[in-house]
Amino acid sequence: MKNLANMMKQAQEMQGRMQEMQERLAQAEVQGASGAGMVQVTMNGKGEVKRLKIDKVLADPAEIEVLEDLVVAALADAKAKAEAMTAEEMGKVTGGLNLPAGLKLPF
Repeated sequence: MKNLANMMKQAQEMQGRMQEMQERLAQAEVQGASGAGMVQVTMNGKGEVKRLKIDKVLADPAEIEVLEDLVVAALADAKAKAEAMTAEEMGKVTGGLNLPAGLKLPF
């Protein structure tokens, strides 16, 4: 019976750490860039875009396709950084516990 109580206590502690992690991720920011920094995207750790900055040089209507490609690339860069930050934070919360691939936490 002590094992079950101990497991429940550990689960509650992990749930609290998960909530703290989610709050930290919501406040943390990563920046993705493309075009040698001419397009910059700031995203929080939850993957929400907070800011988009585009160098005025790229505001040429004749080059709109290039601008579109650079925005997509900057978003992908920021998303990859946000996912890496989330994975790092998750590792801290789970104590390095290797969770099955595809298991999405928090549930």
